[in-house]
Amino acid sequence: MPKPWVLTRQAEAALKDIAIWTVETFGKRQADAYAEDLIEKCQELADGAAPSRDCRRLVDSALPEDLRYARSGQHYVVFVAAPARMIVVDFLHVRTDILARLAALGEGDMET
Repeated sequence: MPKPWVLTRQAEAALKDIAIWTVETFGKRQADAYAEDLIEKCQELADGAAPSRDCRRLVDSALPEDLRYARSGQHYVVFVAAPARMIVVDFLHVRTDILARLAALGEGDMET
């Protein structure tokens, strides 16, 4: 049975920003395709069907033990793999200062 997943407010805002930028830059068709890819990656991660990595390997801070990331296109999906569901914390562009963003997440920036 597929595992459910949810987005935090930050992840929702990031997904909207990604969609707007992609529409403005590449058009609606490409934006729809990219959003579909990100959503598919989230479901694969929730189902345990896609590889991911421990965020604590990147940042030496007080990150939650179960905070993970995986690449999808030009973004990283940052998530918490909880037993009953997956919580998508953020979508970070590969050019983002991922170390600084993850350090901020370790300071409690993960509200749903």
